[in-house]
Amino acid sequence: MDLKEKKARTIQYVAIFGYADASEKDGLFQSVEGVAKELAEAGYTVVDGGGPGVMRAATIGAKEGGGKVIGVTLYSEDIPNFEGRDPKNLFDEEIKTTSYVERTLALMKMGQVYIVFNGGTGTISEFGMAWGLAKLYFGHHKPLILYGKFWEEIIEVFKKKMLLRPEELKVYKIVNSPLQVLDAIADFEKELERGEHDHGVRTSKDYSL
Repeated sequence: MDLKEKKARTIQYVAIFGYADASEKDGLFQSVEGVAKELAEAGYTVVDGGGPGVMRAATIGAKEGGGKVIGVTLYSEDIPNFEGRDPKNLFDEEIKTTSYVERTLALMKMGQVYIVFNGGTGTISEFGMAWGLAKLYFGHHKPLILYGKFWEEIIEVFKKKMLLRPEELKVYKIVNSPLQVLDAIADFEKELERGEHDHGVRTSKDYSL
């Protein structure tokens, strides 16, 4: 069966992370649109931070694919460098949070699979949280999809310079196209069907955070 025709079953919510300052002319923005469109057409619900850049690209792509988008937003008056809610990000359902940490945790809870695109320190913090949780909950973790070949170099540096456990290198896949994203999720779903582990799906959208 064509992956684009497959409807999501066990995995439903896919959270997308990346650079908030990406413009519509950037290749990054366009890549996110393409991935989100494919996800929506395959039946997945996209989750993003409700802001600009990659977040808005994710919403645009998902809506183009006829899908639903959940925005996890943060309204804050005391974080001057935070991009905030983007009025152009027209998601379908909003989950409001009151602090950066609460927002990050909400995104971690809502997503069942995480796709991490290129970004800055905010994206690094989200990637680190997702990777750390996958290690802690290994066996019923929520897997990561790292989008872009640049991740290969980053992971190699981590392998050489950091003190990693073997399981920490088993919780992600590096991909470079929308169809590879769908292939990766399909692989995760096959693991679920084989009972190898539940990727956090057994507890629905919730990590015990």
